[in-house]
Amino acid sequence: MTKIIRIGTRDSELALWQAHTVKSKLEELGYQTEIISVKSDGDLVLDKPLYEMGITGIFTKTLDVAMITGKVDIAVHSMKDVPTSLPKGIVQKAVLKRANVRDILVYKNSLDFLQTEATIATGSLRRKAQWLHKYPNHKVENLRGNVNTRLQKLQENNWNGAIFAAAGLERINKKPENHIALDWMIPAPAQGAMVVVVNEEDAFSCEAVSRLNDLHTDICTHIEREFLRTLEGGCTAPIGAFAQIEEGEILFEGALFSLDGRKKVYICERISEKEFENFGKKCAEKVLNSGGKEIMQQLFNKGSQL
Repeated sequence: MTKIIRIGTRDSELALWQAHTVKSKLEELGYQTEIISVKSDGDLVLDKPLYEMGITGIFTKTLDVAMITGKVDIAVHSMKDVPTSLPKGIVQKAVLKRANVRDILVYKNSLDFLQTEATIATGSLRRKAQWLHKYPNHKVENLRGNVNTRLQKLQENNWNGAIFAAAGLERINKKPENHIALDWMIPAPAQGAMVVVVNEEDAFSCEAVSRLNDLHTDICTHIEREFLRTLEGGCTAPIGAFAQIEEGEILFEGALFSLDGRKKVYICERISEKEFENFGKKCAEKVLNSGGKEIMQQLFNKGSQL
């Protein structure tokens, strides 16, 4: 059996770059493909923070529907945007080799503001909480939109800087010279990774996409997302998680923050690569038992009031 694999994607520049990357890799393996782009609610509604919209997977929902209704065969996502539980009938078949996992600060003029008062922009609770933890005298403003929109908003507003994922800017060659790497900021679970999901009944596309999977990235992002799922995070909690494999061992660091950044529960663990199953869950349980339960309860109470 042969067929043209229809690749679903959002229509932002970054999303299209990701879809074309998967298209090229599949075509190198001899498959025929075409790209079908759609707009998501996350792209259309830009005046509210994601956590106030009350929808998990707002950037993936439209493509999920397109796949379930047979309009596309596969979908390509930034993995950090994908809910830890996929809709019934949709399965993860490939995680591509990870790019830069770090966050960066794009700033205007100089960095003198780091020693004084400043206003930083980000739409991420994780970035906001970590920034306020390190710079409690700063203000953080909401910033939404695709990469190009956010870069433009930074120039138009009286902000000192804005936080971005390095991978997104690097992929579309939009990383400005005036940036610094935030090596101290723990990334979002699966940051820098691209995932391809497939309709589980489509055996042809499942087999094709599975050939793109990078095992090390798959293992590390599995641990990070398991950590996130156990903490019951998603877009509504400031959670960072990063796993990496070094010489047969997995080094993991994760953290849960209060919304204002004042409270932090941090964990750093190392195990053998062969023991990765349930590792993320065990790390999350340690966080919950070390003060994390109280933080999650406060976040839940805050969310119910929004």
